[in-house]
Amino acid sequence: TSGDKTIGGGDDAFNTFFSETGAGKYVPRAVFVDLEPTVIDEVRTSAYRQLFHPEQLISGKEDAANNFARGHYTIGKEIVDLCLDRIRKLADNCTGLQGFLVFNAVGGGTGSGLGSLLLERLSVDYGKKSKLGFTVYPSPQVSTSVVEPYNSVLSTHSLLEHTDVSILLDNEAIYDICRRSLDIERPTYTNLNRLVSQVISSLTTSLRFDGALNVDVTEFQTNLVPYPRIHFMLSSYAPVISAEKAYHEQLSVSEITNSAFEPSSMMAKCDPRHGKYMACCLMYRGDVVPKDVNAAVATIKTKRTIQFVDWCPTGFKCGINYQPPTVVPGGDLAKVQRAVCMISNSTSVVEVFSRIDHKFDLMYAKRAFVHWYVGEGMEEGEFSEAREDLAALEKDY
Repeated sequence: TSGDKTIGGGDDAFNTFFSETGAGKYVPRAVFVDLEPTVIDEVRTSAYRQLFHPEQLISGKEDAANNFARGHYTIGKEIVDLCLDRIRKLADNCTGLQGFLVFNAVGGGTGSGLGSLLLERLSVDYGKKSKLGFTVYPSPQVSTSVVEPYNSVLSTHSLLEHTDVSILLDNEAIYDICRRSLDIERPTYTNLNRLVSQVISSLTTSLRFDGALNVDVTEFQTNLVPYPRIHFMLSSYAPVISAEKAYHEQLSVSEITNSAFEPSSMMAKCDPRHGKYMACCLMYRGDVVPKDVNAAVATIKTKRTIQFVDWCPTGFKCGINYQPPTVVPGGDLAKVQRAVCMISNSTSVVEVFSRIDHKFDLMYAKRAFVHWYVGEGMEEGEFSEAREDLAALEKDY
């Protein structure tokens, strides 16, 4: 509501992600970009259309056709300056710009190509400002295009250099969580997005509200990234329970903490039991006290299945925020008193990369589909350079 200063517990916290117009309306500091209009037109006509400034919704006329080179070179470069202009406007509106949250998928052409291009240009324009990526990687079983492995490898090459922290997501893992924990037989993108948005919301609560052990975005980086390249994170969220069930059960701090460590709770398809943890961030929301958190963490430390690397004995970073978790009206998730979001740096994320690298190799050995990329102004050398970079990353892990 306009002119109501109490939303979000105090004016300042609320202004992190929204700017107030002269008319007292709050507008998100966000830019939406796509190379073709259909998806962004949905936002333009959606129930929430009043929320966005039309200048912040940018769409082109023809898409990247699942081709990284089109997104990064030919089609992408026609729109990137416009995007950077709009981003510059928003950035100039901030009193203290801390960084950027970047959301993209790397399987298609736009997310991978234009996504990388934007990250590279943000590095040039804003130098040291931190960039947090939420990146949807191709799933082991579910595929939307044959050339996903190419696009992902080419894009990861950029993510390695131009994001400070990347949180890996994959649709299949999130589908499974919706099916298993929410009993949704055929999850839609809306179901998936709402689950992911809970994680993102937990990550940013510390910027938006005040809490006991507040964790700020740069603080994440410090606690999660031991070496600059080792910055790809796993995330999980608990409790994921449907509105029907929640009526009967309220879960304790130690129950939700254990649940967050379950391999089936991970939002990317990889098994943390196959690797070791380097660091781990737990963000609690709602009715949670430090004493309970310490007890829950102590229990986790005794578990044999959860192993830490020897040079980082038990790196748990915990944050508590007293604002209880919110839910989307009419959404799938139950309103609960307490929830936890875990972001962890585990050597097992290498499974995500090795899976994609393997598929890349099978196609690239035959140079299959490569002409589509070269035809859009790429050089073959970029393929091998990106692939070598990923081989080095696998080795690093």
